[in-house]
Amino acid sequence: MIRVVLVDDQELVRAGLRSLLENDLGITVVAEADNGVRALEEVRRHSPDVVLMDIRMPGGDGIDATARIAADEELGHVRVLILTTFDDPGEIDQAIRAGAAGYLLKDINSEFLRQAVRTVAAGGNMLSPAVTAHLMKRVAEMGRPSSQVHDPRLDDLTEREREILARVGLGESNQEIGKALFISPATARTYVSRLLAKLQARDRTQLAVIAHRSGLSTPE
Repeated sequence: MIRVVLVDDQELVRAGLRSLLENDLGITVVAEADNGVRALEEVRRHSPDVVLMDIRMPGGDGIDATARIAADEELGHVRVLILTTFDDPGEIDQAIRAGAAGYLLKDINSEFLRQAVRTVAAGGNMLSPAVTAHLMKRVAEMGRPSSQVHDPRLDDLTEREREILARVGLGESNQEIGKALFISPATARTYVSRLLAKLQARDRTQLAVIAHRSGLSTPE
């Protein structure tokens, strides 16, 4: 059972998140907090697997709370997953540097949220497609031509797998990939799983990095 602490300053948002998460029988919400200071108290009290953390909250922001959790050796097993409405580049960088295992925007669907919690609890990292696209664009702008390298693992990919990898690199979801390539989201998910295995990547973020370093993905 994955144990979660919810942190958001809006009670209705927390209630909605609790309902969405607990639709998965493998996830339970053990506590809630309305700011970063109380979040730290609840995390120390309940020792959860995952903290679903908002950023901008009165009385203690989420980035500072994330950094405090990451710095506490007794909480070394706790993973923080940011969930916010803000896709500010500075806040994304701060959250990742603070030790967040993922950064999601609140426009994601319920299944993506539950999958993100499961992925982070298992030791992986998770970013919203829009956030992945933003980060990969920044990587590309830092000197894309000179940074491209040949990855021999890509030689074993089929043409379809290379297409899927390129679209993961652009931050597209399984649904977006399916629509673009005229396949079902389930088939797109199968291809992504196959790519994770073939390229020995932990998550979609690593796949996106591979796609950019090899020159497969070119942001618009």
